[in-house]
Amino acid sequence: MKSTDNTFSVEKAEESSGFLLWQVTNLWQREIKKALEPYGLTHSQFVLMASIHWLTLQQKDVTQILLSSHTKIDQMTTSTVLRTLQSKGFLQRQEHLTDTRAKTVVLTDIGKEIIMKAVVTVEAFDKTFFATLGDNTAIFNAQLLMLLHIK
Repeated sequence: MKSTDNTFSVEKAEESSGFLLWQVTNLWQREIKKALEPYGLTHSQFVLMASIHWLTLQQKDVTQILLSSHTKIDQMTTSTVLRTLQSKGFLQRQEHLTDTRAKTVVLTDIGKEIIMKAVVTVEAFDKTFFATLGDNTAIFNAQLLMLLHIK
């Protein structure tokens, strides 16, 4: 007999976008963690290192604030993760050329070598993971950007 409790607005859990997103996110994070294990990186460390590399290739002076904004990782967490990466020898912080309050962040040679290999692994994983979307991948990405309010 079906309960008369109407706490939920959906009849099936599969009708809850938030619940489905949570499940997919957990599955993806669990698998990406495995993919990054050979590099000794957490996913946050990977995202920050990959972003440093990406922004550097875009000819940007990479600061902690720029990284936080680019990755959507809060400034305190960004700072903590960068400190860990610096202690591992993967990056260096240097005085900013024009802003005395800021420091630029650059990958060391070993950091660059590791992130270039890790990016290949992560991109291959993503390609496989999202392959079931087929021709809908671009639409899916556009919808994710809508949720992030990025044009």
